[in-house]
Amino acid sequence: MKIEKRKINFEDARGTISDIFESQPKEHCTIIHSNKNSVRGNHYHKQTVQWDYMVQGRMLAIHEKLGSGVVEEHILEPGDFVEWPANEVHEFIALDDVIFITFHNGPRGGDNYENDTFRVDVPLHERLGKKIENGIFVDPTLYARIAAQRAAEGK
Repeated sequence: MKIEKRKINFEDARGTISDIFESQPKEHCTIIHSNKNSVRGNHYHKQTVQWDYMVQGRMLAIHEKLGSGVVEEHILEPGDFVEWPANEVHEFIALDDVIFITFHNGPRGGDNYENDTFRVDVPLHERLGKKIENGIFVDPTLYARIAAQRAAEGK
């Protein structure tokens, strides 16, 4: 997993323009809306590379390079751009109402959505000891970690 901030390429009184890709065609593009506390993913793709661009809200991204046994988490915010290589298990938990755009190169897309989507038996959040109770994501240390991440990024 690689996270970058997309820069503003142009700005004037009307607003801003930010390029997501330059000279890098993609095979599939999908807009995803997730309601607060919803969970998506807990799967990986064997052949597909996936990129996600955060438009609105915050989400917890949890990931593991398949078979490594190392599960990591990151808070994603608007403007964050994430690259998921093949064989990277990924899970998203919406901390707010979220909109993100997903791009793919590989067979995962359109009617072939499930052809290169392999689900994991145990959700990544459970492997980290986190719970979802009555549809609510329970993580008492989450907001302290968000503050620490923002401080480290100079926000």
